[in-house]
Amino acid sequence: MSEIKLFSITGNVKELESNTFDLEVELQRKIEENMDVIFQVDYLTSEYSFNGGRIDSLGIDENNSPVIFEYKRNMNENVINQGLFYLEWLLDHKADFELLVRDKYGKGRSNQIEWNNPVVYCIANGFTRYDVNAVKQMQRNIRLIEYKKYNGILLFDFLNLDLKVKPIQNIVSKVSKQRTIEDRMQSLNEKLKPILVELRNYIISISEDVNEVVMKQYIAYKKVNNFVTLDLTNDKIQIYLKLNPDDVEIKENMRDMRGIGHFGTGDVEIIIRTVEDYKYSLEYIDLAFMKN
Repeated sequence: MSEIKLFSITGNVKELESNTFDLEVELQRKIEENMDVIFQVDYLTSEYSFNGGRIDSLGIDENNSPVIFEYKRNMNENVINQGLFYLEWLLDHKADFELLVRDKYGKGRSNQIEWNNPVVYCIANGFTRYDVNAVKQMQRNIRLIEYKKYNGILLFDFLNLDLKVKPIQNIVSKVSKQRTIEDRMQSLNEKLKPILVELRNYIISISEDVNEVVMKQYIAYKKVNNFVTLDLTNDKIQIYLKLNPDDVEIKENMRDMRGIGHFGTGDVEIIIRTVEDYKYSLEYIDLAFMKN
């Protein structure tokens, strides 16, 4: 389905021919070894077996959402239905996943798992438009990724970044009595509520590929990975941008957050208390989108 073409411009320009991995496991190992770099996902385990199937790879992403990876060397194997089956199994066996996270990353992170937004990455050499439409009809968070392998280059094409899915509701959280983001949105002061509406609408309007994900403690905006997150207190909106603080001028109402704990992801903070602050933040939001 992908229309991406790659050319060598050294000497005479020529199109590079792509190929596949000889074995599916080669693709799997390459991704598992670099999951954090490629997908901002922390690796949990490989070939996770249970009564009824075997999940290729499991991970937990930057928003603490469970991630399932399924790989196929060629496009003629039904990776989508397989991924959907594993997603349904995972939602019925949350304790097993929580144990994996606790054993590898500790109880603190296990307690922060976001069960409202699990995702399946289906990775294959090719998909059809029928596959993309089928996932759209399923209304589940299944992401189709085509890969092309060149000499020394591995290219990923995310086919359905514009997929919008509703979060899974009625999930009982283990997290303690700390207020959720929904609680804090309601208690935001009246002057800031319309600014928050404008801010959310602006970020979503940047591109059809932007997805808003409401987490327990913050709101994330992402393409493949987060590029901006929002945290709220009663009297301010805190924006965290996936930018290198060394690459931007840290001005008034901004802060370098490296090494400072906070809800959400991103190393540059902007504080919004007024409409002027909101307008001031937009160029940095655009920059974070372009860089991610």
